[in-house]
Amino acid sequence: MLLLHGGGYCWGGLATHREFAARLAHAAQRPITVLDYRLAPEHPYPAAIDDAVATVRELRQAKPGQPLAIVGDSAGGGLALAVCRRLRRAGESLPDRLALISPWVDLTQSGSSIADLSEVDPVISLPSLQQCAERYAAGHALHDPELSPLFGDFEEFPQTLIQVGQHEILLDDSRRLAERIGAAARLEVTCDMWHVWHLFASVLPEARTAIARAGEFLSDHP
Repeated sequence: MLLLHGGGYCWGGLATHREFAARLAHAAQRPITVLDYRLAPEHPYPAAIDDAVATVRELRQAKPGQPLAIVGDSAGGGLALAVCRRLRRAGESLPDRLALISPWVDLTQSGSSIADLSEVDPVISLPSLQQCAERYAAGHALHDPELSPLFGDFEEFPQTLIQVGQHEILLDDSRRLAERIGAAARLEVTCDMWHVWHLFASVLPEARTAIARAGEFLSDHP
């Protein structure tokens, strides 16, 4: 498994996601690689995508024929989809499975939950999303599918688990993404939860349950 961490493309890494990665690897009973991809604003688009695609190719070269799943939370979820787009355009096979947690897939912030739940989500806000989007895009069009994968092509997409909290401003990103992917998507909306509640697994039973369900999904393929 390859884990692409969240953090708005501007922060995050092994330091923020070590515990989550360990819990997920245990739940799935599979080894996991956490990629410390380059971050904006020092390294804006497309640095993160370039790093992630290169890592996918390295993993496949190291273990040819082995299945590969990609996990991404928040910006990492959008990055996972951008990687799929890049692989498809290069004529390479897509990952066998995707697990996307509170994915940020629309940098234009056009989802209705951005406004509807802005006073409810304790983790992220519209100003923080806008700032991260500007730093990462560095002048590129935000509706470009490499930046906002929601507007891309999902034909013949792999089985994809999408987990999102009922009280997070990116709820509509996940709902619209599940609709775009279609039958290959499984959307799980957890009541009363906020953005990437999985990171609070040491104190939150709902987080441990979600990780267990993600692990079951990721282990359920050859």
